[in-house]
Amino acid sequence: MDSASSNSPAEASPVHQQPPWTTATALANSSESGASRPPRDTPINPNKSPSAISLRAFLIGLAFGISVTLTFLALQRPSNPLWRAPFFITTLSTFHFLEFYITALYNPPAATTSAFLLTTNGYSYNVAHTLALIECVVGNYLAPRYFPERRYLHHFDAFLPAGGGARAAWLTVGFALLVLGQAIRTLAMVHAATNFNHLIQFRKKEGHVLVTDGIYRWLRHPSYFGFFWWGLGTQIIMGNEACLAGYAVVLWKFFKHRIES
Repeated sequence: MDSASSNSPAEASPVHQQPPWTTATALANSSESGASRPPRDTPINPNKSPSAISLRAFLIGLAFGISVTLTFLALQRPSNPLWRAPFFITTLSTFHFLEFYITALYNPPAATTSAFLLTTNGYSYNVAHTLALIECVVGNYLAPRYFPERRYLHHFDAFLPAGGGARAAWLTVGFALLVLGQAIRTLAMVHAATNFNHLIQFRKKEGHVLVTDGIYRWLRHPSYFGFFWWGLGTQIIMGNEACLAGYAVVLWKFFKHRIES
């Protein structure tokens, strides 16, 4: 560690010295009028930038508010199945907010922009959710409207007796898995606290301990377990047959790879 040295009064120079952190970068920040911005003696980690974190939180909150409103408006017409699309955005907004919020509460050093998991999961994560929205709109609105005789992707009714009860049963199953999955994942993050990390760790971090009590006594990987069933629950609610199968296969392989890494 570098140590700071100080000059005695006899050694002090009357010439004004520029701070050591004053560089060409600081000079480049000066405006055309000649006024310069005060230099920063401590560089800010971009991943922990308050502006970056607040912007993401604002956008998530905005998406949540708009999607809740659209879901409510769509539900004013009982025959309108399109409430499922904005409801999916609501669940996504809630999930990503909780990922950062719980991290900030119980593992502050890891509370970076990556903790929102908006881009950390990779390109395929966003593609999967986009395909889910497309299938929801096509299956619940476009296909029944233009091909009513085919009853394409009609809320899994083929697996249960005909009637409104079948639809209600599938929605009940979907909501149960959604709530259970989110609760288990959140509880896992709370209980693991600073021992939880969104990224695979290949080296043991100082102070890290293997958590084996609480929910980890019953589930070895509760956060994976929770997200797996949360994802399947969202697809059941949306009536997505194709994405339900796709989510099950992809999530199983994804978590299997992470566990074995």
